[in-house]
Amino acid sequence: MEMSKIKLALGVAFGMSLALPMVASAAADQEAAMKDANNWVHPRGQHNNQGYSTLSQINKSNVKNVKAAWQFATGVNRGHEGSPVVVGNMMYVHTAFPNNVYALDLNNNQKIVWAYFPKQDPSVQAVLCCDNVSRGLGYGDGKIFLQQNDGTLVALDAKTGAKVWDVKVNDPKVGATNTNAPHVIKDKVLTGCSGAEFGVRCFLAAYSLKDGALVWKAYSTGPDSEVLIGADFNKDNPHYSSLSVYEDVNGGNKEGGSFKALPKDKLKFPEKDLGVKTWLKPQAVKDGWQHGGGSTWGWWPYDQKTNLVYYGTGNPSVWNPDVRPGDNKWSMTIFARDLDTGIAKWGYQMTPHDEWDYDGINEVILFENKGKTYAWHHDRNGFAYTFDASNGSIIAAEKVHPFVNWATGIDKTTGIPLKDGKYSTHQDYNAKGICPAALGTKDQQPAAYSPRTGLVYSPLNHVCMTYEPVESKYIAGQPWVGSTLTMFAGPDGVMGGFAAYDPMTNKSKWYNKEKFSAWGGVLATASDLVFYGTLDRWFKALDAQSGKELWKFQVGSGVIGNAFTYSHKGKQYVGVLSGIGGWAGVAMNLGLDNDTDALGAAGGYKELKEWNAAPGGGALNIFSL
Repeated sequence: MEMSKIKLALGVAFGMSLALPMVASAAADQEAAMKDANNWVHPRGQHNNQGYSTLSQINKSNVKNVKAAWQFATGVNRGHEGSPVVVGNMMYVHTAFPNNVYALDLNNNQKIVWAYFPKQDPSVQAVLCCDNVSRGLGYGDGKIFLQQNDGTLVALDAKTGAKVWDVKVNDPKVGATNTNAPHVIKDKVLTGCSGAEFGVRCFLAAYSLKDGALVWKAYSTGPDSEVLIGADFNKDNPHYSSLSVYEDVNGGNKEGGSFKALPKDKLKFPEKDLGVKTWLKPQAVKDGWQHGGGSTWGWWPYDQKTNLVYYGTGNPSVWNPDVRPGDNKWSMTIFARDLDTGIAKWGYQMTPHDEWDYDGINEVILFENKGKTYAWHHDRNGFAYTFDASNGSIIAAEKVHPFVNWATGIDKTTGIPLKDGKYSTHQDYNAKGICPAALGTKDQQPAAYSPRTGLVYSPLNHVCMTYEPVESKYIAGQPWVGSTLTMFAGPDGVMGGFAAYDPMTNKSKWYNKEKFSAWGGVLATASDLVFYGTLDRWFKALDAQSGKELWKFQVGSGVIGNAFTYSHKGKQYVGVLSGIGGWAGVAMNLGLDNDTDALGAAGGYKELKEWNAAPGGGALNIFSL
């Protein structure tokens, strides 16, 4: 659908009944490659985002014999997130800024067939919040897609590396950048936006695979016409579209001030233009929603049966909640949108009026249970949610660990978090002992789901914080955080963990402690193994049924990349990018020592220096029997 037809599509959604034709896929090569388990084509393996592979040559009985097969140094010394793309005999590897791309021939000792070196202004690095990362590449229509940190989306010929087209998605001069992997789905490539800490109004956008033309763009905040919300939005859960979900029971009292969740019969719904109306009395900028954040830099699944794509939006700008009274929709929201039009079918806000920077960008995982499709999401706010993927109805919502304290639970009738006033935050008041910290019980590092065990495997952060909002004025292109925080280990005495959950109840089946946050993305395989990496340089394999550690290997730097697997010439390989960084590790790379540096991570993770985490040094590590 062309951009000029979006108004027509919205007209259809706002009252007309018209069946739109399904668009034939331009990425037939991608879809064919996904059917071959030997490949790793999607950033998370398949469109369902499960991080699961049917390969099973490496199994529980022989994983102890896994050895290093080969390594590739990226030459970049910052955090390396995501994973490569593998199609046939070719592997495509990305790096942190400046986002170089290498095409390696697996048939010829990983010879570099071509390389692409973007020309980006070094000043872009100054407006990249939380490290200079890139989360990977997209593949389809004979092209490799790179979303550069400077906001440029690039399509490269997969065979030669020649640039086919590029398009400017974001402008770093106002603080808008990109860290996401581009997601190729049918005839489109989806990309997003980073910059909520700079007052950027973010969005999800779809571009044509063929020529880079903009197809649709859905903002996280603003009027319904720009958020692409239609007449049947939240049809089955109209209370998700309430004007306000809390009442102030303490008059904004800083110590113990709290917002009481309204019962369903007191909610006012459905309302229109909530992306405007829930931004009340803005003080720092004329129209709060116009600089409302809602970043989109996660991992986005797609359901071919319903043609829906799912994603989460990030925190509202600014971190000082007193500046932006109201629920601040549609930040902190899980959206389900029609791929062809961008029109939202449903949306659920997980943390209304966020007071702690609990970005809602973490991945959604689609899975089947008894013939029905569900959507699972481990939010940074410390709750795991399972939704009916068709309409957003909550099936389960539970704390991922008992130390989560900002809310006592989720009202299953309304979906509203039951906030605990002791941990509410207000300007010039230093709230203490808030769990989790702003980086959440899980950050960008994606979980995995195994259809064999029926369990989700999730990395965990066990970090708490102090949080003091302060006055901050909006200036385009300058940091606009408005809060000072410190971080420290949670009540378990460790900073991380790794756990398995039943996604139909979100109760844990087993749980392992980690000294530091488990910041690496997870791989699950058909041999009931799960793989992930740690900040202190370990790459591990666990028994998916019991959590028992079966194998580990120490790589050259801390791991924040995603484990992946492929097969070549009859042999299965597993791999992971190493190179410490991200929010947890950026302070180590930059030599930051003050406890409040790196938005609190410098103090929280200062022990990394004593635990062989090593400074950044990007490398791809490949293992086999």
